Amino acid sequence: MSSDQLSFGKFNTPGPGTSAGQGRGAANKKTSTLEGILEHFVYSNEDNGWSVVRVRARGHRDLVTAVGNLLGVQPGESIRFNGYWVNDRKYGEQFKVESYTTIKPATLIGIEKYLGSGMIKGIGPVMASRLVGCFGLDTLEVIENQPERLTEVEGIGKVRVERICNAWQEQKEIKEVMVFLQSHGVTTTYAIKIYKQYGNRAISLVSDNPYRLAVDIFGIGFKTADKIAGNMGISPTSPQRAQAGILHVLSALSDEGHICYQRHLLVERTAKVLDIDEKIIDDAVDSLVEQGLVMAEAVTSDVPSSMTSELIYLRSLHASEMGIVKHIERLLSSNIKPVEIDIEKAINWFETRSGIVLANQQKDAISCSMQSKVMVVTGGPGTGKTTLIDGIIQILKRKGRSVLLAAPTGRAAKRLSEATGMEAKTIHRLLEFSPRLMAFERNLDNLLEADILILDEVSMVDIVLFYNVLKALPSTCQLILVGDVDQLPSVGPGSVLKDIIASNRLDVIRLTEVFRQAQESMVIMNAHLINSGKMPYMKNERAQNDFFIIEKENPEGILETIKLLIARHIPRRFKFNAVDDIQVLTPMHMGLLGASNLNKELQELLNPSREALTRGNRDFRIGDKVMQIRNNYGLDVYNGDIGKVAAIDPVEREIRVSFDGRDVTYEYSDLDELILAYACSVHKSQGSEYPAVIIPLHTQHYMMLQRNLLYTAVTRGKRLVIIVGSKRALAIAVKNNRIQERHTRLAERLACLT
Repeated sequence: MSSDQLSFGKFNTPGPGTSAGQGRGAANKKTSTLEGILEHFVYSNEDNGWSVVRVRARGHRDLVTAVGNLLGVQPGESIRFNGYWVNDRKYGEQFKVESYTTIKPATLIGIEKYLGSGMIKGIGPVMASRLVGCFGLDTLEVIENQPERLTEVEGIGKVRVERICNAWQEQKEIKEVMVFLQSHGVTTTYAIKIYKQYGNRAISLVSDNPYRLAVDIFGIGFKTADKIAGNMGISPTSPQRAQAGILHVLSALSDEGHICYQRHLLVERTAKVLDIDEKIIDDAVDSLVEQGLVMAEAVTSDVPSSMTSELIYLRSLHASEMGIVKHIERLLSSNIKPVEIDIEKAINWFETRSGIVLANQQKDAISCSMQSKVMVVTGGPGTGKTTLIDGIIQILKRKGRSVLLAAPTGRAAKRLSEATGMEAKTIHRLLEFSPRLMAFERNLDNLLEADILILDEVSMVDIVLFYNVLKALPSTCQLILVGDVDQLPSVGPGSVLKDIIASNRLDVIRLTEVFRQAQESMVIMNAHLINSGKMPYMKNERAQNDFFIIEKENPEGILETIKLLIARHIPRRFKFNAVDDIQVLTPMHMGLLGASNLNKELQELLNPSREALTRGNRDFRIGDKVMQIRNNYGLDVYNGDIGKVAAIDPVEREIRVSFDGRDVTYEYSDLDELILAYACSVHKSQGSEYPAVIIPLHTQHYMMLQRNLLYTAVTRGKRLVIIVGSKRALAIAVKNNRIQERHTRLAERLACLT
């Protein structure tokens, strides 16, 4: 079938091959020893250190596979493994490691492999070969005790000697930290991060309070910190552990979007996590309240029945919720800057200037914007939000008003700038975030200078960021919030846009009319059908060919179809670049159709066998599309930013990523902040638009088959959307309008404003 015949249920792909049998053969439990040089990692799980490695072992002609918890080992190290042999049905004979001891490399090959593994900045495979060629078995001794002799090697000058010595010393100190942490479930990479965070104080700080690791070190979770604490002798029923557990659960709840949580439910949940008596947890809550680390608030009788007990907040979230109410009240209590305007003439002027006839809802919004201190504009795709923003800007600028534009992400800001012809900044840049201070420099003491701030994509803005925006606004400033309230809520805590609208306290304009030009897009029309609980057009019944549904019942067929679409059909028919223009959006992270596996499959398909830097079980290759998954203020990159790997330095163990033309260098220990982005979760796509979007849907995604998630995914596609999956999964998603409520009192507090 040609690529011009894409249609529902008619896209055939080759079936997957039969997978090899799984399961393990009988293990010979007789304990034995295996000694050799670690050649390379096949797989490594960074969460628990479980690894598969290949070893050049004494007495074995071929490389031996060893499996087990191998924390802190490096390629090239000589290792003595203790364990037993197993015969895996799928992978063959393996050595199951129960314990091991690392010893200094004793052979020339071992020393060269050890130094060339990348563990020491400044020494790569080529330089390692030169060092061993010059000093032989004495190479490590020379680096340790006679570093001045390194200049005898071609290519090493005084500057490089100093770098190698510093790296060698740092590695030794890291090794000490690793020895301390190794038995507690922390990998080498996280030991490096701990060392970078705490320096030589690492052991003392972690000994004093191991739970701080879960807060301070990205990637180390509470379970690992709790395991370390247990090994250090902290009692399972100690107040310190109970308090740390409560803060962990509150943090996890904020990751789910909650601002606060009912006390009795918090106690129950924490008690289950820690497996201790609820009375200990309840006492720990009181202690945290006394210390001011959490805030407790009695619930009044007019609160909805689902929240009928005392509420507990993390201090920062309580301050944000209360602060939003305080600053909106401050804005509402100040008079708007007077402007003399005949609104009807102004609208006619804009229509003539732009060649656009505005709808009545848009005219009402422009009229409201001339007199409202805080207003909301919400509506779906094709309802004219961008045109409305442009109209407000043009009219107000004509009247001499200063306007600022901002959006949560770089892509959203860029899109807003292109649509209006004005500079639009990310919120972080608007508020001038300082990595040195770890705070915004625009605040109550250094206000923004503007008459109007227009904030786009507000559905993405969490409660803490919105609080910081309000703090930086002058009392005379107008605030216009624009967003689609039917999309997924923010990744961070709160539901700011929804709560503001629900409060019925602020001016809200709902745009519902889909314009004629937008009606020609099946993407837009189907998005509105989905949002109203109706199935999208199942076949190409309209002239525009920008929306397709390809029915596949099994996950393997969906995966193969996606690969064919990206590699062949979409680039041929629509002339889209397979890497830059096509984005796969999936409801899940795990599973065959989850983001993790899709990225591995698509990397091999689109960017195979390139120079790579390996972090755990992930390869980063030049040309890979990658995404930042947390805010890194030091690097000035933020959660959801998408870039492309531009260069790899295996010697320095660094990669350079280009984000919209701006290059950012990542050290090896920071690579856990990057993931491949050929595919990503729908949540991570918020605020972005892509020329082409592919959405896999299967009933194995059942827990995530929700209407607002599907609606958000579809609205990310600008020119093409293809759903690949089962009709049943699509129907489940369209019908499921159950949205997990986020615990917040913002709407209630705003409603009480006078």
